Amino acid sequence: ISNHMAGQAVCDDPIDHRHQNILPSRLWGDGEPEGVRQRAAEEMRTTARAAAKLGVDTVVGFSGSANWKYVAMFPPVGADVIEAGYQDFADRWNPILDVFEEVGVRFALEVHPSEIAYDFWTAQAALEAVGHRPSFGLNWDPSHMVWQDVDPVGFLYDFRDRIYHVDCKDARMRTGGGRNARL
Repeated sequence: ISNHMAGQAVCDDPIDHRHQNILPSRLWGDGEPEGVRQRAAEEMRTTARAAAKLGVDTVVGFSGSANWKYVAMFPPVGADVIEAGYQDFADRWNPILDVFEEVGVRFALEVHPSEIAYDFWTAQAALEAVGHRPSFGLNWDPSHMVWQDVDPVGFLYDFRDRIYHVDCKDARMRTGGGRNARL
C-alpha cells in the first residue's frame, strides 16, 4: 500500500495550491496549512491501520519536508534552520510511527527530491531524527538516485537493513554537453 500524497502534506512547508491539486477535499479542507498537515497525519495513521487489517506489512510513501525549500541553499540558512526541519519531521512523524508500531506495520519513505530524505546524508539524518525506530525505513528506487548522481548500489549497501520496499524503473544519465540538470 502507498499513500504518497497524504504523507507529502504532513511536513511540507509551504502548504499551498499544489497540495490542493493532489489531496482529496477531506484532507485539504479549508486549506489552512496546519489543518491540512494534521488531517494528512491522521490519514497516515489510518493508512497504517488499514494495512494491518489487510495483512500488509509495509506502507510506502512520502514525508514532505520543511527543509526542501532550502536545498539550493541561497540565500544561505544556518545549520539551526536545517536541524529545526528535522525536528519538525520527528515531531510530526513520531506519533504516526507510534500507530505503525502498534499495528505491526512498517513505513518505507521513498527517498526522493522534495522529501526529508533525498540522498545518503539526508536519509541518515531522517533515521537519526526518529531515533532509528524499527517502524521507519526506506523505499529504494534507484531511478531517483541515478538522475541525482547518487550511487544507487552504494545506497542500497549502506542502508541494507533499512530498505523495506523496492520500486525500480529505468533511468539513465546523459553526460557531455546535454541540457539536463541534476535537480
